[in-house]
This record gives sequence, C-alpha cells and structure tokens, in this order.
Amino acid sequence: MLIGDVARRSGVSARMLRHYESLGLVRPTGRTEAGYRAYSSEDIRRIFHVESLRSLGLSLREVGRALDDPGFRPSELVDDLIRQTRERIAGEMELLTRLRRIGAAGPADWEDVLQTVALLQGLGAESAGRRQRAALSSGEENPVPVEALVEAVLNETDPNVAGALRWALERSGEGGLTLLAEGLGSPTAEIRKRAIQAITEIPSGEATALLRNALTNPDLVVRRYAALALGARGVADAVPTLIDMIVEGANDVDAADALSALAADPASADEIATGLVGRLAHGTVEPSARRRLTQALADIPGTTASRALADLSHDEDRAVALTATYIRKLRDAR
Repeated sequence: MLIGDVARRSGVSARMLRHYESLGLVRPTGRTEAGYRAYSSEDIRRIFHVESLRSLGLSLREVGRALDDPGFRPSELVDDLIRQTRERIAGEMELLTRLRRIGAAGPADWEDVLQTVALLQGLGAESAGRRQRAALSSGEENPVPVEALVEAVLNETDPNVAGALRWALERSGEGGLTLLAEGLGSPTAEIRKRAIQAITEIPSGEATALLRNALTNPDLVVRRYAALALGARGVADAVPTLIDMIVEGANDVDAADALSALAADPASADEIATGLVGRLAHGTVEPSARRRLTQALADIPGTTASRALADLSHDEDRAVALTATYIRKLRDAR
C-alpha cells in the first residue's frame, strides 16, 4: 500500500508518516519499482499501535521504547503518565479558577484584569506583608473576588493577615457566607475555626442565621464562637452554651459579659438567672465552676438572681459564700 493510501486509511498524514520513518518508528517494508514507499499490513498495524500509545500521552521516544524494548515495563510508565496527567489537570483547574475569579470581578478593560490578577497574586504570595497589603487594598475600586477572599481567609495562618482578610471579606458583603458555611463542615479543625471567626464579623441577618445553626455544630470551638457572637447580637438562643462555657472555664469572662448583655432584656434575665442557679445546684459541678457561676450572677438583674445570691452567701463553700456576699453589697449599693 502506498503512502497516500495509508494516510487516508489511518488518518495519519503523509508528512507524519515520513517523520515516523525518520525516527525509526515505522519503516515501510519495501519500495515499488518506481521507488515509492510500500507499506505491508504489518506496517499498518504498527502505525495504529503508535497512534494508540500516543493517545495515552506518550512521547514518540517513549512509543519507540514501548514497541521495541523487550525489557520495557509499561506499569512504571503508566504510573508516571498518571502523575503527569494529575499535575496537568491541577494546573488547568488552577487556571480555570483564576479565570472565573477574574470574570466574577466584572473587569471593564484590560487594566481592570491586570489589577485583579495582581491582587490575586498578592493574596497567594509567600510574604505575609504582601498578603496583608493585598487584603487591605481590596475595596470598591479594587475589588478582590469574594471566592478568592474566602479561600484566603480559610487558609491564612498569620493572625495579622487573617484579620485584614476578614475585614476585607466583611466589606465585600454577604457573597462569601455560603462558602464560609461550607468551611464549617471542613474535616480540618483550623479551617472550621477560621470560618466561624469570619462569620462572626459579618453583621447581617444571614450571618446571624448561620451562627444560630452553628450552635449545634459538632465542633465545640465553633459552638463557643457562635455563642459569644450571638450573645453580642442579643440572641437568647446562645444562653445554654454561654453557661456551659462558664462551667467549663472556657472564655468564661467573655461568656459572662455576653450573658450580662443579654440580661438587659427582662425576659432573658430571668431565663439566664434560672440557668445559672440550676447549674449551681447540680451536684457534679466542681467548686471552681460554682465560684464562676456565682460571679456570673453579679450583672444579672431581677429577683431570681438576688434570691440565689442571698442563698449562696450562706453556702458551705466559703469562697462561694464570700463572693455572693460581696456581690450582694455591690448590688445593694447600686
């Protein structure tokens, strides 16, 4: 079969067939009387073998080794091809993500595109200072795509940069809340913590709803951050978790302050006092926890708290009794 016929039947151009011949990949079995290349059925089969191996991503050199080297081990090459393919896919996905973020920024011209690219590169820089400057430069004139901001927030380890990123995310609006909510379900504890910290700094109804849901999160750290934030927002749902924090001695001062703020509402004040008194009466609470609970009653108004303090001033634990007596004097003076 002549080279033109082979090209038509195999889909490999005559020029490529000549290139294969120059590399020693496929040599025509013979020549016609006129000197034209003549390919046998075995030659055609080898051409298809070459094309099949090329479709797997092998170079022409690797194809030649695979077909001619008896000691060639395909498993090693396939493993290497898998690694290369994964790297190539990862690179393509990274490029796709970058392009989507640039598109989301709504660039008006190439100057906007270049500016967005510079900000994205700044967020991914090795230098903490450069990452912080990129976060602080985000604004109405230089918006960083919210998806990139959320990714940076969830992965930032430097506390100063993290603060700047949360500030930039809060200024960007509510667009990142869905992504932050996904972060709360991350298998990595640090990412869950960064997600809840970012949510607490967004003053919106949607953020408050996420914080309410976070009160039932399996992660104790997430629940505590949510409770403190909700307490500051006047949401009484946080009361049980805040009382738990006082008992456990986890950010107990902040938790007591949050209960005090919630107690400005008379209905909440009675609920809070009842909750604190109930834990005081629990037989398994340690003495240090009882003292913290007693101290927390100091800024809770109402008769329930006052009666509890009167009873506690005669408590068997002298430290609790002295604390309650002192608090009663302060309340009477007010």
